[in-house]
Amino acid sequence: MSLLGFLTQEFGQNLIALTMKGSALHLANRRVNTKEPTSPAKTRSLEPVTTTVKSYDITDIKSPRDSESHGTHTSSRAAGREVAGASYFGLAEGTARGGVPGSRIVMYKGCWSSGCYSADVLVAFDDAIADGVDIISVSIGFDGFSPYFEDPLAIGSFHAMKNGILTSASAGNSGPFPLSVANHAPWILTVATSTIDRKFVVHVVLGNGQAFTVSFWLKVIFTNALNDLMKGLSISSFNLNGTSFPWIWGGDAANYSAGADPDILRGSFYGALNSYKVQGKIVFCEGAVDGASILLSNGVGTIMADSSFTDFAFSFSLPATIISVEDGLKILNYIRSTEFPIATILVSETWKDVMAPYVVSFSSRGPNPIAPDILKLDLTAPGIDILAAWSPVALPSVDQEDTRSVKFNIISGTSMSCPHTSGAAAYVKAAHPNWSPAAIKYALMTTAYIVDPKKHEDLEFAYGSGHINPFQAVDPGLVYDAYEADYINFLCMQGYNTTTLRLINGGNNSFCITSTPGRAWNLNYPSCFVAVEDGQQIKAVFTRTVTNVGIPNSTYTLCTYMPASIDVTVVPSVLSFSAIGDKKSF
Repeated sequence: MSLLGFLTQEFGQNLIALTMKGSALHLANRRVNTKEPTSPAKTRSLEPVTTTVKSYDITDIKSPRDSESHGTHTSSRAAGREVAGASYFGLAEGTARGGVPGSRIVMYKGCWSSGCYSADVLVAFDDAIADGVDIISVSIGFDGFSPYFEDPLAIGSFHAMKNGILTSASAGNSGPFPLSVANHAPWILTVATSTIDRKFVVHVVLGNGQAFTVSFWLKVIFTNALNDLMKGLSISSFNLNGTSFPWIWGGDAANYSAGADPDILRGSFYGALNSYKVQGKIVFCEGAVDGASILLSNGVGTIMADSSFTDFAFSFSLPATIISVEDGLKILNYIRSTEFPIATILVSETWKDVMAPYVVSFSSRGPNPIAPDILKLDLTAPGIDILAAWSPVALPSVDQEDTRSVKFNIISGTSMSCPHTSGAAAYVKAAHPNWSPAAIKYALMTTAYIVDPKKHEDLEFAYGSGHINPFQAVDPGLVYDAYEADYINFLCMQGYNTTTLRLINGGNNSFCITSTPGRAWNLNYPSCFVAVEDGQQIKAVFTRTVTNVGIPNSTYTLCTYMPASIDVTVVPSVLSFSAIGDKKSF
């Protein structure tokens, strides 16, 4: 039996553990609803162990029950049973299932509404390890570039690795900025998020005698003489039945008695709209809002102009969508030049995204901020507009006052891609129960689909080894392997001494012979990465060892594809194996 665990933090991160038939999947979760459509769950309630938490928020439930639903969503993606007719108010309707639907889920609540604390996270890790999990999935990330001995996720995952447990973790949602990747320790499988071939589109029909289609990143594509048809990415099930409503710019609806003025109200901020002017109208806002201010003022819907969101959609509590700033200027011109501007907002349509998969803008990027010789991230997986189970007491949209209740929801993030990879790791673990955490991780990396570099200017810093390919990962042919001693040697080469090393691995028998910093080129990692400063010569020697897990009598010939300016020599370039388990170095 193998066990997989997931850890994530506030706004969509939690730790989850699942137990599977023949393979156990273990999730330590921020909040998880035990009524979600998975197999029977073992649950444990953890009171905050940190003394900094003095009280609970009204939304906190002192049990593993899920009041935010990040845990429900992620756990069902990893191991949810098949549920026919799943949808979000009719959108994305179909049969939903997780990656390893034969699993049991084991939950540990390690985070609360006030956030995630190091002590609570480490307790969750310790309990998951004690319960014998095999995979831990972490959709949590702490800010900053802390050394490993100050990073609770690096410490917890190191202890998990010592006990034969792979930790799969989200890379973070701080992209596309360089050096923004979280969970970058080499013993962690670090996961970016990429699109799927489905996107949700909302059409907006204007009444100004022209027609054109736009979205966050789609520009004008056609015109006619009937109406103005605009398109933005949004998850909206609201049906106005084609009825047109008056349209008003937020700046023209300022509530002066509340101290608002047109310049402030261009963003339609909460409590600052004049309800007499907004009632029964669609409001155009310069900037993204949650829609609560429009509903408070009895508005019908909203169109928001914001170019910050280019490749994923939000759910709102009213008819709404987001368009680009450029297209927003066209709308504003229409409103100001028309005596009675009108528009209607249609229900979301599902379109096929022929460009998928590609890593989204907000997915955190490398390079590795702590160990530049180790390429991070490791790979990417689906995490955009993902339909999965939802706690009925959690908010169904971005509106904090939305009172609706749903069993499924559509959200995006590296927290959504992480459980896909964790489920895939459990799938590999079930096929190869004796493989080490590194062997499972490296099998997923070396068998990943090649990602089109033309779609990503930051290349491997965006997608790592490529897009996850679970079916091929169970038969990689060769695997790289690494164990605690290899990572200890890596830490010593990073300048750690015996004292700081023991803060990570918790062992009294571990020590560093030298703490003189060196390069990490000999860690048995699937990628070979050279970090050099401008003007330095690009020159490095890497040593790698592979283990045959495929055909007993097999031969592998290395092929390299490099720019003409870079010369790569591999010795030997041909590796021959006579048995499963044979090891060869090059």
